Amino acid sequence: MPVIFYTDSPTTQTFTVDIRGFTVVIEATAEQFTWHTGDATGQITTTDPGAPYPDHTIEHSYRSGTYTAHLTVTWGATFTVDGSAEADVPGTTTTDGPPVTFDVLQARTVLTNPYD
Repeated sequence: MPVIFYTDSPTTQTFTVDIRGFTVVIEATAEQFTWHTGDATGQITTTDPGAPYPDHTIEHSYRSGTYTAHLTVTWGATFTVDGSAEADVPGTTTTDGPPVTFDVLQARTVLTNPYD
């Protein structure tokens, strides 16, 4: 059964801090999304946060069962000091979303006689 993956969390975040009288603006941007599927296939890595049905872009097929999935987002960032030119923050960091446990059930059709 296909299950749609997406996050509606912001993909950019801006932080403004004062460091010794200088205004530092940091803009973090989600660069990669790693969907931990909770089954033997492991994970799906994309640069896309996905979308809900019917515009979904990320899905994964499961067999019937109970699974626990979670999302890891890899962030990159830039910064400015007092409105200076933008510069890259070296490296990246990650955040993990909370695990979500769900059941995948398969319905089977049964033909019946409506006149019984």
